[in-house]
Amino acid sequence: MFGESKFEILQSIPSGVIAKSALMPATATREDVLARMRDLQLAFPVIFKPDIGERGWMVKRINSEKDVDNYLSVIRTNFIMQELIDLPLEFGVFYRRYPNEPSGTVTSIVMKEMLTIIGDGYSTFEELIMANERARLQWHVLKEKYRDRLNTVLREGERVELVSIGNHCLGTKFLDGNHLITDELCASFDRISRQIPDFHFGRYDLRAASLRDLARGRVKILELNGCGAEPAHIYDPANTLAGAMMAMYRHWRDLYRISMENHRRGVPFMSFKEGLRMYRKFRATVAA
Repeated sequence: MFGESKFEILQSIPSGVIAKSALMPATATREDVLARMRDLQLAFPVIFKPDIGERGWMVKRINSEKDVDNYLSVIRTNFIMQELIDLPLEFGVFYRRYPNEPSGTVTSIVMKEMLTIIGDGYSTFEELIMANERARLQWHVLKEKYRDRLNTVLREGERVELVSIGNHCLGTKFLDGNHLITDELCASFDRISRQIPDFHFGRYDLRAASLRDLARGRVKILELNGCGAEPAHIYDPANTLAGAMMAMYRHWRDLYRISMENHRRGVPFMSFKEGLRMYRKFRATVAA
């Protein structure tokens, strides 16, 4: 849902496919961060994100000690420090396994196209941003991030990835990748998922070097999101409302079936009081 510890979930994922991560307290100092980076053998840039978060809130690429200081001055909750996975392809892969069945399958793949501008040899950085529909919507952030480059002219064909966080709210384009679902890919993610205790339903956000590596499960997982996550391929601009609604119907039907089968196996339902407490904790964190 929302309000769970992202770090606790990360710890349950097999070490061979997970990005190096550490949980930092809200009271951490720059020295604490640098010491933990040394422990993990990490160098800048790294990624900081709240342990409890939603839709890219406070997810930042940290390039320097100054960025560390700026982040620590505003974060009010525990946060995750994670290695920057510099692999070219990013995906969201949704996995489902019914508790009464021996194996699961992949039900959705979203391909993420990062927010990028391409030089033409005469337009300025600012002009290229304003000419890009998605980038223009992020202008209030981009004009500060790239304030020293706004008047520069990119060479023809020069590419600049404006935002390295694969989040729809930050300008990333989500594309339907369901054609990538194969028996081999399903078996790969079933193998990974069966190593996570009591895991039946969720979306891996990950990076891979190639489509072949994705199919073989040679990936680096950044997050695993549970029942609050969507089959994000529905956000492909070419998708229809009817198609998205049908995908969500199947999605919620799967979730209901898994919930009922688990309940019959002795897993209690979450009470309304527990759900309300989790929601209030989440809202308080985001509003801080």
